[in-house]
Amino acid sequence: MSQSKPDTLAATATAATRIKSIFGGSVGNLIEWYDFYVYSFFSLYFAKAFFPTAEPTVQLLNAALIFGLGFFIRPIGGWILGRYADRRGRRAALTLSVFIMCLGSLLIAICPTYATAGWGAAAILVAARLLQGLSLGGEYGTSATYLSEVATAQHRGFYSSFQYVTLIAGQLLATVTLLLLQQLFTAGQLEAFGWRIPFLIGAALALVGFWLRRNLVETDEFAAADRAGTNRHPFHELLRHKREVAIVLGLTAGGTLAFYTYTTYMPKFMVNTVGLSRDTATLISTGTLFIFMCLQPLFGAISDRIGRRPVLMFFGIMGTLFTWPILSAIQHTHSAWSAFWLILAALVIVSGYTSINAVVKAELFPAGVRALGVGLPYAIAVSIFGGSAEYVALFLKSQGVEQAFYWYVTATIFASLLVYGFMRDTKAKSLIR
Repeated sequence: MSQSKPDTLAATATAATRIKSIFGGSVGNLIEWYDFYVYSFFSLYFAKAFFPTAEPTVQLLNAALIFGLGFFIRPIGGWILGRYADRRGRRAALTLSVFIMCLGSLLIAICPTYATAGWGAAAILVAARLLQGLSLGGEYGTSATYLSEVATAQHRGFYSSFQYVTLIAGQLLATVTLLLLQQLFTAGQLEAFGWRIPFLIGAALALVGFWLRRNLVETDEFAAADRAGTNRHPFHELLRHKREVAIVLGLTAGGTLAFYTYTTYMPKFMVNTVGLSRDTATLISTGTLFIFMCLQPLFGAISDRIGRRPVLMFFGIMGTLFTWPILSAIQHTHSAWSAFWLILAALVIVSGYTSINAVVKAELFPAGVRALGVGLPYAIAVSIFGGSAEYVALFLKSQGVEQAFYWYVTATIFASLLVYGFMRDTKAKSLIR
């Protein structure tokens, strides 16, 4: 039987308890994503410390490759922590994932550079990123499951949207940290030692997240599955849901590629391609991410009224039509304000995916296999499409065919649109009781 906390949400179903549960799960998610994104945002400063002999674009390319490795291990994290969440409880898996993230961030913070450890420094950096990827591989499926299960049925889209609110908030916090450190230190100081500071902050915040998650209340859905014994063999159960696994893979591909293109990669794109300064690129990212974060509950609430499928279709259609024009316009602009409005327009479109993708996936699976069913195929899709976005974009740029990346993103979104067009609306036929 599960070792999870005996009190479930049904036993203490006050509004305050429900809000506390959503807050506790969300804050831990914020901390994990802050830790994860700090790597991407500060790679502009520490890439030289690990790859000093390469020219700037290749330095970023090498750093992006290691960033991508954190994605490629995510299916293993989705497998291990997804099974753990379905067998031992959502609370236990969420607590474990944030602890692993703490270790990864601390390891990067104290990692030696090439000057002191040679290529061994890059090996340590890889190990730390693998720990972070393992953590996030299990984080998504478990947090998506937890937030969907603790929400009331009529507001499930709204409450589950806070997964991406906190994901974006973590990214925004990483951006704000970069902005503040850019004001406190010179570029040379950031390259010498300042890049370590955000990783130390992340490790400390992860300990706070660990404490918060230890006190979460377990969900009724898991408790019922545990009593019925339907969570004993989650992988065997998952094999009975091949169609749902394929849907998760398909609906994730275009959305995750678009998300990482306009968030993680965009600061580098503005510096390396558009020619804006690092400080200006950071300011643009901060502003667009904040508005993007605020849009998530709005789109989630809309899905509670009109269904999940129309919101996904909005993303698929608009993304297919406007990805190439938006990216091409950003590439050729020299105005910071033009770049701001173009990126914001793209993020409004992407909100049709990010706001509800967690609840859509959770509603596809029964409780005994939900965390694994959501987390494993999602992690595979993100590893292939999201984790590689930055590397593919930089590689195509280095080959002189940068605009091929725009068509790649467009085609992937169109493929996901086909999935949205043929899948059922999960709100109407949700498997969450």
